[in-house]
Amino acid sequence: MKEMQKDEPLKVAIQGGYGAFHEIAARKYYKEDELDIIPCDTFIDLFESVESGRSDAAVVAIENSVAGSLIPNYALLSGSRLKVTGEVYLRIVQNLIGLPGQKPEDITEVHSHPMAILQCQEYLAPMRSRGVKVIESIDTALSAKWISENCKTGVAALASDLAAEMYGLEIIAASIESNKRNFTRFLIAEPVSEPGIEDQGKHTNKASVCFTLPHEVGSLSQVLSVLAFYRINLSKIQSLPVVGKEWEYFFYLDLLYDDISMYRKSLEAIKPLIDKLQILGEYLAGERNNKKI
Repeated sequence: MKEMQKDEPLKVAIQGGYGAFHEIAARKYYKEDELDIIPCDTFIDLFESVESGRSDAAVVAIENSVAGSLIPNYALLSGSRLKVTGEVYLRIVQNLIGLPGQKPEDITEVHSHPMAILQCQEYLAPMRSRGVKVIESIDTALSAKWISENCKTGVAALASDLAAEMYGLEIIAASIESNKRNFTRFLIAEPVSEPGIEDQGKHTNKASVCFTLPHEVGSLSQVLSVLAFYRINLSKIQSLPVVGKEWEYFFYLDLLYDDISMYRKSLEAIKPLIDKLQILGEYLAGERNNKKI
């Protein structure tokens, strides 16, 4: 990551508008830093913002405990020049928000990101049954902004309480997510100028890697057996098709380790079994909230 001037705020790119959950995650991760939030409409824009130098780092949602993985973001990450340098887990509290003075029965349309809609299906079901339109948008906070700027009565958004505060809206119904243990994992992606990120692992305990496998029986199980032998904990595995090669896949793995040397040895041991190993990043695992909610 480029060296910052002493009083210069850190420019952090997020997907969505001000008040989006990405901004909340950014402020949670960089809690000791002054931030200049750079909103981006799409994840493609987000990566481009950092790679072009307009931003210093990016906060990228990668998976949700209810809705699953954001699969396109794995491909964007592996195809970029950025490295994963950290992660943060954020409990997602969805609220129905709109112009002041409105009640749930006044709402005829609900706008939000598809993942937010998926997370609030139980609350939305009776609204749908009485004819309320549920409309997908590119972002939770941008939906709130659009309602505020256009004074849209009868229209609500699913968004954070920060978005409601920023855009002068009221919370019509609070915490309407179907599952209260609704968490999103965000990755911190930064340009790493120093050569050899593999040599920066002494203060890390987690790595994200990807590779392809030969189309042979048992190829994946062999890799997993080697990782287990070296006492590497596999915390996540995700497959993604290789474009132009039918029925071949990239495998994205998150690996947890206590001993950096054993982790290094495990990578060397699996190299003969795989193709195109790519280390997406080595970093400290984020703190998870295991308390009852």
